[in-house]
Amino acid sequence: MKIVFMGTPDFAVPVLEGLIDNYEVVGVVSQPDKEVGRKRILTPTEVKKVALLHNINVLQPRKIREDYQEVLDLEPDMIITCAYGQIIPEEILKYPKFGCINVHGSLLPKYRGGAPIHHAIMNGESETGVTIMYMDTKMDSGDIISQKSIEIKDSDTVEILWDKLSLLGRDLLLETLPSIINRTNKRIKQNEELVTFGFNVKRSEEHLDFTKTSREIFNHIRGLCSIPAAYALLDDKEMKVYKSIIKEKKYEAICGEIVDITKEGIVVATKDSSIVLQEIKPFGKKRMDAFSYVNGVGRDNLIGKVFK
Repeated sequence: MKIVFMGTPDFAVPVLEGLIDNYEVVGVVSQPDKEVGRKRILTPTEVKKVALLHNINVLQPRKIREDYQEVLDLEPDMIITCAYGQIIPEEILKYPKFGCINVHGSLLPKYRGGAPIHHAIMNGESETGVTIMYMDTKMDSGDIISQKSIEIKDSDTVEILWDKLSLLGRDLLLETLPSIINRTNKRIKQNEELVTFGFNVKRSEEHLDFTKTSREIFNHIRGLCSIPAAYALLDDKEMKVYKSIIKEKKYEAICGEIVDITKEGIVVATKDSSIVLQEIKPFGKKRMDAFSYVNGVGRDNLIGKVFK
């Protein structure tokens, strides 16, 4: 069983490591190295780092749709993808005799796309999960092989849930692979009427809207913490917000107005009550707890100001 693995970020690392421990991984395909940081240091992907540690051949085509022959030359019996980041061409999908299998971080058909974990939290879902599926030409549209769900807790940020689903994906894939290999696995068509999407987060979606309910804002902040992070404008300058708590108290104030400062943080009026911003990154400064920011700026200089 010769397997080629295709993946890019740290989300895919446990899946790759699980395959290396149990199967013959003959090659890894990952996105091209990127320049990182102010010094623009060319940095390999997290998946590439793991592959090189295990002396596995790594391919990094800029456009897999045009440059796929090297993948076929590895003669894989199965291709497994997880958060690869490019659309796989039909020439690859048709090649392996055991198919192309994808590990996706949602309970399909909900949240097809590149940011399912972000959107599940932002939309206030009570659960999400992982789907093992056959790949098809349309994005995340293939037949479902297996699924496993997990509760979304109020304490979950996208980073925390990312790690949980990464491990869940590894375990579910390893549990499912024997049935694929001996061809006893299920193959369930997705219900197109239930399809929703979780596309990569746009810049406009990072902006906090304080005219929404406190719960909606709370979910929005968790769903973007820490990357890319939700933000609002104060004095026309961007302030990123990483952590908050809902405050049930309703103030006579306009939405977005700073109505109080407590040891918990900066209290802001919302549509239905208020929310406390606890961890922030003011423009040009480092990430910090909100109370430290208040000590530097001054309580009286903040009360009455409005986030936009």
